[in-house]
Amino acid sequence: MMGHGIGTFLALGFGALVVAFIVYLVIEAVFLYLGAKLAGIEKATFGRSFLAALLLVILMPIFGLIFGLIFSFIPIIGHLIALILLFIVGLWIVKTVFDTGWIKAFIALLLAFVIAIIAGIILGALLGFSLLAFL
Repeated sequence: MMGHGIGTFLALGFGALVVAFIVYLVIEAVFLYLGAKLAGIEKATFGRSFLAALLLVILMPIFGLIFGLIFSFIPIIGHLIALILLFIVGLWIVKTVFDTGWIKAFIALLLAFVIAIIAGIILGALLGFSLLAFL
């Protein structure tokens, strides 16, 4: 019987990472889809929500790094400026993908965030997890 080499375990780990990433994108897309529908965005589809979630996951860390490096030299308010600009980039992504206005994009993101929090609380209550377990 042949043993498995390190390559097999690396491949399994990478496969698990890809599956976890796709599951994360689908869950984020569901929350974004619900937020967009509740915000009254006419062109809200699950496909657009998935694309927006994918772009958010890819572009937000890149812009976060760029803005963080640029504004980290400004004492006290530099990180706040970077955070505000990063939020505007996220709004722009949602606005562009859903072909909507700034206000509806903001409402969609806000509702998606609230729905995700509510879902987390409900799942935590159903599964018996304490919300204070990680404090």
